[in-house]
Amino acid sequence: MDFSSTVELDLPYAEAVSKVREALAAQGFGVLTEIDVRATMQAKLGESMEDYVILGVCNPPLAHRALSVDRTIGLMLPCTVVVRGLGDQRTAVDFLDPAVLATVPGRVELEPIAAEAAARINAARDALTS
Repeated sequence: MDFSSTVELDLPYAEAVSKVREALAAQGFGVLTEIDVRATMQAKLGESMEDYVILGVCNPPLAHRALSVDRTIGLMLPCTVVVRGLGDQRTAVDFLDPAVLATVPGRVELEPIAAEAAARINAARDALTS
């Protein structure tokens, strides 16, 4: 199973992060968590790397529906989006496929929720490249 999709943008990193947030918000997702991996690696290990942020995003109505089916699904929430600098004013954006919400626990009741989340994530991804 391919668990992610990636788009590359002709945008500098900071601008791409802003555009990703806007595209996700337009689909009802808010950013609950933000992990600046570059800063963490530098602070904790003294290691340098490209700009890299992990965004934990959530669409509250979808999360509520999923949690109503299976409370342990919270282990797989929020949905994850990674924004990473490629250099030369280019940025990659990686989206976790929400199908894992239904696939990993094997709960068919979660399939329509995962499908709706995937449609919204894909719409946000497509908005970035249109």
